[in-house]
Amino acid sequence: MSYDIEIGRSKRARRTFSLDEIALVPSRRTRDPRDVSTDWQIDAYRFSIPFLGAPMDSATSPETAIALGRAGGLGVLDLEGLWTRYEDPQPVLDEIADLSGDDAPAATRRMQELYEAPVQPELITARLAQIREAGVIVAGSLTPQRTVEHYRTVLDAGVDVFVIRGTTVSAEHVSRNQEPLDLKKFIYDLDVPVIVGGAAGYTPALHLMRTGAAGVLVGFGGGASMRIQNTLGIHAAMATAISDVAAARRDYLDESGGRYVHVIADGGVGVSGDIVKALAMGADAVMLGTALARTAEAPGQGWHWGAEAHHGQLPRGLRTRVGTVGPLQEVLFGPSRHVDGTSNLVGALRRSMATTGYLELKEFQRAEVVIRG
Repeated sequence: MSYDIEIGRSKRARRTFSLDEIALVPSRRTRDPRDVSTDWQIDAYRFSIPFLGAPMDSATSPETAIALGRAGGLGVLDLEGLWTRYEDPQPVLDEIADLSGDDAPAATRRMQELYEAPVQPELITARLAQIREAGVIVAGSLTPQRTVEHYRTVLDAGVDVFVIRGTTVSAEHVSRNQEPLDLKKFIYDLDVPVIVGGAAGYTPALHLMRTGAAGVLVGFGGGASMRIQNTLGIHAAMATAISDVAAARRDYLDESGGRYVHVIADGGVGVSGDIVKALAMGADAVMLGTALARTAEAPGQGWHWGAEAHHGQLPRGLRTRVGTVGPLQEVLFGPSRHVDGTSNLVGALRRSMATTGYLELKEFQRAEVVIRG
C-alpha cells in the first residue's frame, strides 16, 4: 500500500523507491542457472537476451547494433545522432572523446556546435541498410519532435521496430505553437511495432498503451549522463516507476481484452544488479546505455552522453567518463574480471533468477522484493 508523507501543511508527497533501495530475496527452491531462459519476444521478434542498446551515440553505432543483434539483443540506432549527420562521424567522435574533462561548459558548447549539423535523410537510409544487410533485426529511434519529418524515410529503409524516445513522452501533448504528434493515429497507421517513451507513472503509461504501442519505455533521466533533476527538478525513482507502469500493463491487458504491452526499463540500469531488480519489478526488458558505453567497441571511447548533453538551449546532461570494462562479449556473457556488476550481465541475470527459483523472465516478475534497511 502506498502512503503519503506530509512535507508541510499545504503539501503531501508519495514515498517512492529507487532500485538501490530494494533487493531480491532467495526462495526456498533454487534452480540450475543453466536451465534458466532469458528469452524475450516483442511482436514477431524473438531475442535470446532481454537487452536493447540505447539510441545514444556513445553506446550504439551501426556496428555495435549489429554486434548486439548477433549476440541476441536489439540495438537501437539514434536516427538524429552523429551517424545521420556526418558521412564519416569518426573524426567527430574522436574530437568529443578528446575534449577536456576539466572544462565541462566548454565541452558542452563544442558538442552543441557539432550536433548543429543537419540530419540527412540519405544517411538514415544508409545506416539502417547497413544493419539490415548484416542479417539482424533493425531498430531506429526518433524524438517525437522529428518523427513526422523523418518517419517515412525510416519506414522506406525497412525498419523492423520503430522507437519514439524522449525524456518524457505523453499521449496528450498540448502546444499553442505547433501541431503535436498524434501518437494514436500515427501508431495505428504503421505496419511495424512501435516502442514509445519515456513514461514514469501509471496514468501516463496507460495512455501510451492505449495509443497502440507495442512497448513503453520507463524512465525519466535516470542514467549516468543525465542531470535532469538538477536542471528541471524532476525525477522518477525507478523501482516505483517500473512497478507503476507494470500495473498499467496489467490493467490495460484487462481493458483491451488481452493485448500485452511490453515494459522496458530505460535509465538507471547500469550494472547487473540494477538490471535484475528492474526485471523483478515488472520490466520485460531493459535498455542499456552506460553498460554498453563501457564496452571496448563503444563509439564513445570510454565517454557516455545522451541527446540532453548537447541540447541547444538547455543542456540537461553531461559527457560522463564511464571507462572501458572489456569487449561486448565479455560485458554480456563473461567471463567477468570485475565484481562491480559491469560485466557478464547475462550470467548475473541467470544466477539471480536461479537463486530466487525462476526459469522464465515472466515468472521472475513475481520474485519477492524487500526494502533495504
